[in-house]
Amino acid sequence: MKLSELNPDTLSREEMTTFMFQDTIDDHQSGDCILVFGSKTIHRVLKAAALYHDKRAPKILVSGSAARWGEDEEPEAIWMRDRLLELGVPSKDILLELEAANTTENVLASLMVLQRSIGLNHIQRLLIVSSPYHMKRCYLTLTTYMPDWISYSFCSDDREFGQRNNWWKDETEKTRIVKELHSIQRYVKEGILKDGDVRVT
Repeated sequence: MKLSELNPDTLSREEMTTFMFQDTIDDHQSGDCILVFGSKTIHRVLKAAALYHDKRAPKILVSGSAARWGEDEEPEAIWMRDRLLELGVPSKDILLELEAANTTENVLASLMVLQRSIGLNHIQRLLIVSSPYHMKRCYLTLTTYMPDWISYSFCSDDREFGQRNNWWKDETEKTRIVKELHSIQRYVKEGILKDGDVRVT
């Protein structure tokens, strides 16, 4: 069936797990840059720093504005950069994207930063860092808007709950997964994300 035809309310737990996690497994390959989707949660920063120190990629791009937090608040990208510096990532290897206010803008605005700093023609693979529940939307957004020659390794953060094998055991993470399912389908129907075949078994 098509993604736009999916009814999230009829899916079993196993079907939700398949849909949300099937395309977002870390294949442990190295890449040209680590792209961190905006947040002020330490989990994503810790994951990005670990990937960098493991030499999986030579640069980290942190993306996110202050739009969700208020005009007087520190942008997400600045907050993440400062935490990365504390974790031993040198400033010369941290790229900043300061405009994006949502997932689509994270991708679109990061395109320009990557073009100016590395050159899209030099990028073959990006390592994607976000929360486990957010990875499916990252995957769909990247494959909608990024050049089709770029590949991805999906490196979700290492929070205790919210992973493929236990997301339903924590009420907060369970709520996030269900909300994401509905959001993804809405974005497909609105044309923000491209439609496509989907399997849930």
